[in-house]
Amino acid sequence: MACARFATLKAIHGPWTHSQHLHPRIQTSGIVRAFSALKSPPSTAVFYEKHGPPDIVTKVIELPPVEVGPKDVCVKMLAAPINPSDINRIEGVYPARPPLPAVAGYEGVGEVHSIGSSVKGLSHGDLVMVSPPSPGTWQTHVVKDKDLWHKIDSSTPVEYAATITVNPVTALRMIEDYVDLKSGDAIVQNGATSMVGQCVIQLAKLGGIHTINIIRDRPGSDEAKEKLKKLGADVVFTESQLDVKNVKGFLDNLPEPALGFNCVGGNAASLVLKFLRQGGTMVTYGGMAKKPVTVSTSSFIFKELTLKGFWLQKWINSDKKEECREMIDYLLGLVRAGKLNYDMELTPFSEFETALDKALGKLGSQPKQVIKF
Repeated sequence: MACARFATLKAIHGPWTHSQHLHPRIQTSGIVRAFSALKSPPSTAVFYEKHGPPDIVTKVIELPPVEVGPKDVCVKMLAAPINPSDINRIEGVYPARPPLPAVAGYEGVGEVHSIGSSVKGLSHGDLVMVSPPSPGTWQTHVVKDKDLWHKIDSSTPVEYAATITVNPVTALRMIEDYVDLKSGDAIVQNGATSMVGQCVIQLAKLGGIHTINIIRDRPGSDEAKEKLKKLGADVVFTESQLDVKNVKGFLDNLPEPALGFNCVGGNAASLVLKFLRQGGTMVTYGGMAKKPVTVSTSSFIFKELTLKGFWLQKWINSDKKEECREMIDYLLGLVRAGKLNYDMELTPFSEFETALDKALGKLGSQPKQVIKF
């Protein structure tokens, strides 16, 4: 039976202003609609005035009140993740970043605290997420135009609502957009313990697609293998296990993969290429090892491999916001049904410095850090 195909959906990156990402607009009362000028109380925010190492250039400060306009929605933030792209924006190395000074963060979830006089369809207490993602979510309250908030089911766990866009959407789009996969086909990926990697395993399994997974050699790798297999991984290998001439000997009865995902680079990317079948495609969406992707001449000439890149920022700059939100609702539906889950650690905002250190790798391997406000 042909596998159920995921809907092809795209998003729009809505407009935002410097004042919106820098200054939160907050309400501490239960006011739902504003008929006169509405001001926000001060907000606590992670702020930076220059680019550099995040643990050096960021500071937690109080920001002054700002006006809540007629089309604005004031949201009391509940949770926001620390993603690698957030780190890169603060460092100044990410291609798309807000002007300085800025409040950090890019995705997150909260509950509606107050709304402008022209806003329809949202009420006090509604659970909403930033959609599409936009700057300034690492603060206690955020005001953005109504069009930048997406109402979601109130039973959704906030940590999943906060993290559903950047990583799960990346996984789904890469599965959907590059190769016409059918039930029984296979994907190979490195970085399989990452949030994207965990989502790839589960989303592929729902479509009857096998996954071949590569992880780093490190303490606890056996436990990591078992965890990924419980998510639905067919096979999991450490990089050292694949230090052989013919990696395809490990496939047993699995088909040669038509599609590969690389978020590491260096040797780990070469291993993905070795697994790919004739005419296969490798999609690179990250470079955690900070090493280049090296491809042999024979891979191009004799295997006719294709190399692509995926950048979520470019994808969400398209013009299909509503289709994107349908996809987000689909993914959150899987979460609520227990069919999609991934490792995270919720850390109180009061312990932000610790969460940042963990996200920077200063305390060893850690799950995705999610700030809880």
